Amino acid sequence: MNTVDASYKNSLKEYFGFDQFKGKQEEIIHSLMEGKDTFVLMPTGGGKSLCYQLPALMQEGTAIVISPLIALMKNQVDAIRGISTDNSIAHFLNSSLSKKESDQVKEDVKAGKTKLLYVAPESLTKETNTAFLRNITISFYAVDEAHCISEWGHDFRPEYRKIKQIIKNLNPAPVIALTATATPKVQQDILKTLGVEAANVFKSSFNRDNLFYEVHPKDNVNEDITRFIKQNAGKSGIVYCLSRKKVEELAQVLQLNGIKALPYHAGLEGTKRAETQDKFLMEDVDVIVATIAFGMGIDKPDVRFVIHHDIPKSLEGYYQETGRAGRDGGEGKCITYYSYKDIEKLEKFLMGKSNTEQALGKQLLHEMVSFAESSVCRRKIILHYFGEDYDAKKCDKMCDNCHNPKEQFEGQEYLVKCLEVVKALKQKYKPNHVSDMLTGYMSIDVKNYRHNLLKVFGIGQEKDGKFWNAIIRQAIVNGYVDKDIDLYGALKLTEKGSQFLEKPYSIKFTQNHDYDQISKEIKIAQKQGSSTDETLFKMLKDLRRDIAKRMDIPPFVIFQDPSLEDMCVRYPIKQEELLNVMGVGQGKAKKFGDEFLQLIGRYVEDNEIERPNDLIVKSMINKSGLKVYIIQSVDRKLSLEDIAENKRKSLEDVLYEIESIVASGTKLDLDYYLEDQVDEDKIDDIYDYFSEAETDCIQAALEELGEDEFNEEEIRLVRIKFMSEMAN
Repeated sequence: MNTVDASYKNSLKEYFGFDQFKGKQEEIIHSLMEGKDTFVLMPTGGGKSLCYQLPALMQEGTAIVISPLIALMKNQVDAIRGISTDNSIAHFLNSSLSKKESDQVKEDVKAGKTKLLYVAPESLTKETNTAFLRNITISFYAVDEAHCISEWGHDFRPEYRKIKQIIKNLNPAPVIALTATATPKVQQDILKTLGVEAANVFKSSFNRDNLFYEVHPKDNVNEDITRFIKQNAGKSGIVYCLSRKKVEELAQVLQLNGIKALPYHAGLEGTKRAETQDKFLMEDVDVIVATIAFGMGIDKPDVRFVIHHDIPKSLEGYYQETGRAGRDGGEGKCITYYSYKDIEKLEKFLMGKSNTEQALGKQLLHEMVSFAESSVCRRKIILHYFGEDYDAKKCDKMCDNCHNPKEQFEGQEYLVKCLEVVKALKQKYKPNHVSDMLTGYMSIDVKNYRHNLLKVFGIGQEKDGKFWNAIIRQAIVNGYVDKDIDLYGALKLTEKGSQFLEKPYSIKFTQNHDYDQISKEIKIAQKQGSSTDETLFKMLKDLRRDIAKRMDIPPFVIFQDPSLEDMCVRYPIKQEELLNVMGVGQGKAKKFGDEFLQLIGRYVEDNEIERPNDLIVKSMINKSGLKVYIIQSVDRKLSLEDIAENKRKSLEDVLYEIESIVASGTKLDLDYYLEDQVDEDKIDDIYDYFSEAETDCIQAALEELGEDEFNEEEIRLVRIKFMSEMAN
């Protein structure tokens, strides 16, 4: 073995310049060199690629590397060519090549120049390719990103399930399958599907001790992400979003804030995706905003952060994506933004699928909820998911929960109450209904079904709905209750839950994070922490009053107090910064902004105020689909009732949106609608009132004008007319 060892190490030094193997690399290479089928489970950054690249370079013939993505193949081929003076040492064969390029690849392979040939499974099914491969010497088959066999093979990439048969039709050779992420169940599926159940299995620890895991409440997420990236200027990072639309929007926000960022998703042309990937690898771009398609196998060792704008669909996906950070062993921050509303949204997406797929999808989501809301060591949860025991003490404060631990509490009493309600409801109702029963809240459903007459109604009223929803979710995650797919998510007792009710025992719950509450606390803290500059506030109010007198309009028409208060926190001195102030749109900024910006600029300079310039996040002008539709519909003189009906909104919702549109500086002409809804005399009276009023408060207007003669809707409509004409 010593001679063999020396041979391996000499080759390692010759080709890759390393003196020592990492982890189990040497054992894996020896297994493959002996002609044994081999299965490798190794975390991202552990050196999986070398496990098949070195044997390919050392052996006769060509190794066929089955790889899932064209971008991944190009990246791997470029890396291998980088260690050789001859580019023909590695090639890929896929649909991106012209016939001339494809012919050149085959010539190099026939000539024995090519040691690694990367192919997609779809390419292996083409008769022209299989005929060619039957006539060459194949050293072995490497199935890279082997988890795709299990994850994608059922519907998205069916060819992955056919690899066993494809290989059988070619020349026999050993198989090495490699993946950075696979649960025990997925491991078995891979081995069975490839027909290598007797393979030598090499499993490294899934722990990445250089990665810091943290979960944040999802509030002002674009602003938070932008601020974080600006504070880490020049560092490489990936931001994952679940939809292409969010990818495009966030990329634009980052670009607007001077960050070198590009979007990446399947909706872009292949050439554009390849160009974007190259720019990221060549450091022309710092940040990629992407759907999950980006990053698989990308050999960029210095990705310093991976951010999830949206909660991933599974812990496996989360681990795979966060694993792209810190592959060089250096800093790697993994930040995920979480709101339970996102989980509910993802559950709705499962509705059209089969019961089996729904059950699996919901189980994966519940595991993500457990991970996000749990206050125990995040590393321990991840590794447990992959069947690995881990002592949380070893985390060394490298996750937010270990860095800031929370206490546990006795949960027996709460779990008993929760399960008693589920049982009393005959296991036919959803979590929200169970929560309402526990708190004693007389919801419409509770009233209609007369469930308030049940003995269990209100047995948990000492706690609020948020607490009980968290207990219910923990009960689901811990296997005491389950959601019945056939009954659209109704809670039912599991066998474990029934046994617990018969004989309760002590159970410790860690006080889970309530991210909705944390989000509120952050807002309050920000408001309190960002104390208004009272001196500047008074100066701005004086300026507003002077302008109002000069223009003969009420001061509130110019900027309302919340806008002035926000100016005293942000200290805007440019138009683009003013647009980030609460309640300031382009119209108002252009019409009234200059004098306010000049005053703030002088004040900042005179008082040597250090503006948080690097933390000011510019936002895109956001016109939602509803706002755009309203503006267009008003131009066409549609009634507000028709607008509401067409968009399936209430009239109240439409009025609120119109007020928001006008307040931000967009002019709307609602005269056509007003004339049908409000008497001409009333319009004049209300308009005159606002012309002299000190406030735009509806209640104050009602009291002044008389509640017997005027109603709130009339006043709101005329106020919209007044603000549109006077302020915009």
